[in-house]
Amino acid sequence: MRRGRRFGLSAEQKIDVWRRWKAGQTLHEIGRAFGKDHNSIRGVVARHGGIVPAVRRRALLALTQREREEISRGLASDSSFREIAKCLKRAVSTVSREVARHGGRPAYRASQADGEAWQSALRPKRCLLSINLKLCDIVASKLMLDWSPKQISGWLKNQHPDDESNARVPRNHLPKPVHSSPWSTKKRAAGAPAIQASHTPVAALSHL
Repeated sequence: MRRGRRFGLSAEQKIDVWRRWKAGQTLHEIGRAFGKDHNSIRGVVARHGGIVPAVRRRALLALTQREREEISRGLASDSSFREIAKCLKRAVSTVSREVARHGGRPAYRASQADGEAWQSALRPKRCLLSINLKLCDIVASKLMLDWSPKQISGWLKNQHPDDESNARVPRNHLPKPVHSSPWSTKKRAAGAPAIQASHTPVAALSHL
């Protein structure tokens, strides 16, 4: 095996690594197939706990490479955002934000914008409860009164019907663990308890 050569695996090679791993080949066997030390292969496999990672896919509403090329051609022909959006059957704001996000009219390049968008999708996204302390306190107070996540989401949605983000309370992001019991299940089935809020009323708070 050649040593001293340090290079990464391409996307196609990583797919082949996982194919060989699923077929039962050892790290040494896979390493020999790519001329790499088995520890390098171990790093690829261990990064995902030995489980083949899910194939990344674009969101259904995200701009495609073809659409970005159409935007680039529209900008080159000095078309307005409205004209470009009409051609793509997209909102004008979608086109204007896309161009502004990737350098503006003079600097916009379809391939570069598509690569940056694909890369930025990997950025960690913070949970709403971790950045909004007022909302976190409200949710925590409801949990202490044995409200379920579904009841809390419904209550928040009624309080702020125009802000859908406030109505999402994912269970894995709750500030305190939720423990179910036969008693609490019956209590929840009867509906949310009528209480006097111990925290500042939501209506008195600034927009969450």
